[in-house]
Amino acid sequence: MRRIDAVAIGLGVLALGGILYLGLTVFGVPGITAGHWAQLVLVIGLVGWLASYVFRVNGRNMTFNTQMRDYKEAVLQKRREEQSGAEVKGDSSKTGK
Repeated sequence: MRRIDAVAIGLGVLALGGILYLGLTVFGVPGITAGHWAQLVLVIGLVGWLASYVFRVNGRNMTFNTQMRDYKEAVLQKRREEQSGAEVKGDSSKTGK
């Protein structure tokens, strides 16, 4: 993620809080109560995002781990393709061992 993306996400969350606050006040919720509800929604969203991050870390489903797993599988597949039929079968008489 680029720095500008992080700034844009931060500004988007800030704007979402303001829009939620204004929306609640338009529907007749008093200002302080609307502010509390807007904060509660944003905090619940933050806790949900953090929980999803923790689950991805614990499940080793992060980008680096996925890329490393894919790389290892590709290397093994390439080695299998380069081996001759006798090497794959384990016939040592044809491979000179």
